[in-house]
Amino acid sequence: MSTTKKIAGAVLAAALGVTTLSACGGDAKDKPAGTSDAPKSKTVTLVSHDSFNVTEAVLKEFEQQSGYSVKVLKSGDAGAALNQEILTKGSPRGDVFFGVDNTLLSRALDNGIFTPYEAKGLADVKPEYVLDKEHRVTPIDSGDICVNYDKAYFADKKIAPPQTLDDLTKPEYKNLLVVENAATSSPGLGFMLASVGKYGEEGWKDYWSKLKANGVEVVDGWEQAYNERFSGSAGGKKAKGDRPLVVSYASSPPVEVLYGEPRPTEAPTGVATGTCFRQIEFAGLLKGAKNEEGGKALVDFLISKKFQEDMPLQMFVNPVTKDAALPELFTKHGVVVEKPENVTPETIAKNREQWVKAWTALVVK
Repeated sequence: MSTTKKIAGAVLAAALGVTTLSACGGDAKDKPAGTSDAPKSKTVTLVSHDSFNVTEAVLKEFEQQSGYSVKVLKSGDAGAALNQEILTKGSPRGDVFFGVDNTLLSRALDNGIFTPYEAKGLADVKPEYVLDKEHRVTPIDSGDICVNYDKAYFADKKIAPPQTLDDLTKPEYKNLLVVENAATSSPGLGFMLASVGKYGEEGWKDYWSKLKANGVEVVDGWEQAYNERFSGSAGGKKAKGDRPLVVSYASSPPVEVLYGEPRPTEAPTGVATGTCFRQIEFAGLLKGAKNEEGGKALVDFLISKKFQEDMPLQMFVNPVTKDAALPELFTKHGVVVEKPENVTPETIAKNREQWVKAWTALVVK
């Protein structure tokens, strides 16, 4: 999965499989004026990774205004969900796909699973997020993969927490960092790409050699890293985790506040803002969609102000539209990452597999 939503998913224990978010729609009285009595689907299906979520009232408002009932088909993490759509290209399982990010974007576009559609409201999306000029996909959210730190640990030890990628190789942070496997984890891959963006194709492997020499620990996925090995999270405290540095998300501190019992007045974790890689998630109208008009309306809804302002506390990601306001939880306890590392989708697509193989040989084996 992409993105920051694993945190909320772990806390909320979202169910897998097909989730019908509404049972409304389908009555003749709900048909828009001017439509014929010919059979026409009033259900629009969104295929997504497991972490898609929206407030019921916000979704209900869209359904009432559009006349469509929304069904969400959750299909595992982002990579697994995308693989299924590639395998069913031309005969998709739904009308819209949500959750492909910039690490997998070129793969999706090269396989031709989307129909171009310039969404209504696209002019309100910040231009730096519009990566496909053919509008086969529409940017929906962004989130930053970053190293998080346990504030209490560094205060007790009287050590300043790291702030940059370079810092993590210093002796004072030896044996403190846990990261996810780049071959099996979305944040693990994102953190590896941060090192590529920072040090280039010639220097990133040398950086990881230094991290390995400095005692970096590698685990399979985010759940194990954050909720078992990291000493700063609620789960990590219960599991007696002893690593005060972990690769997670810039939105992790607000989540720790939201679900803290009792709720803390200050986030117990911080973010090393010089270690980040920005993920951007997209939605696209699937080629061969049975309800193309409903799919277009749903894509429009995903970049509407109503959905964009609902999204941060549902999926713990940032809006991409210019006028969407962040909730107080984010503005008070979150951080703004001014200069995340970046690697173009084309460069990622060209090199991802060989980079992951090289990373595995260097760090894991």
